[in-house]
Amino acid sequence: MAKILIVDDEQRVREVVRRYAQREGYETKEASTGEQAVLYCRKEAFDAVIMDLMLPGISGYEAISEIRKMSGVPIIILSARVEEEDRIHGFEVGADDYVVKPFSPRELMLRIRAILKRGTLDINNHKIAVYGGIKIDFTGRIVTIDGKKISLSPKEYDLLFFLAKNKNVALTREKLITNVWGYDFSGDERTLDTHIKRLRQNIAPYGNRIVTLRGVGYRFEGD
Repeated sequence: MAKILIVDDEQRVREVVRRYAQREGYETKEASTGEQAVLYCRKEAFDAVIMDLMLPGISGYEAISEIRKMSGVPIIILSARVEEEDRIHGFEVGADDYVVKPFSPRELMLRIRAILKRGTLDINNHKIAVYGGIKIDFTGRIVTIDGKKISLSPKEYDLLFFLAKNKNVALTREKLITNVWGYDFSGDERTLDTHIKRLRQNIAPYGNRIVTLRGVGYRFEGD
C-alpha cells in the first residue's frame, strides 16, 4: 500500500485529498505546516508528497528543498499560484509535478498513480549501463557517480533514463516532454530546461554528457 503525505494548511483541502486517496487504497498522513512535513519525512518513508506552497512558517518551496536533501520521494505541488514563474521555481527546488487550485481530485489521483507507476520495478528485465563514471541501474532506479550513489527526484531519474536509453540520439524537446511528462503535460519547455540544468548539476562532473542541441533539444553522449 502506497503511503501519501498531504501537506496543506486548509483542513478542507486535506480532507478532500485524503478521501480520494483512501478510495484509491493509499495510506495517508497529514501535515498543516512545512516544518511538520519536513519532520515527518525525516522520521518515515512516503511514496509521494502533495505539497501546498503558501504555508505558515516555512513555505512549500523551502519544505521541498529540505525534503530533497534527504529523499527523492515524488512531490506534487498543489497550489493556487498560477504564474509561470511559480511553476518554474517549484521545479527548480525539486518538485515533480504541479497542479493548480481549484483542482480536480480525480485528476490529482491520476497524477499520483502515474508517478507511482514510473517507480515500479521490473525484476525480470534488470539492466545496468555504465557511461564513464556514471553507472545507471535502470531496474533498481539507482545512479552512482564515481562509485557514490546519488539521489535524484523521480522526474530527474525518468529524464536521465530516457536520455541514456537513447544515447547518441538527438531528442527534440517535444519528444522528451511527451515521453517523460506525458501527453497531459501542462507546463512549457522551460520546465524541461530547468530539469536538465538540475540533472547536469546532480551528475557532475559528467553533466557535459548531456549536450544541448540549439533549436532542437538534447543528446546524451554515451561511450
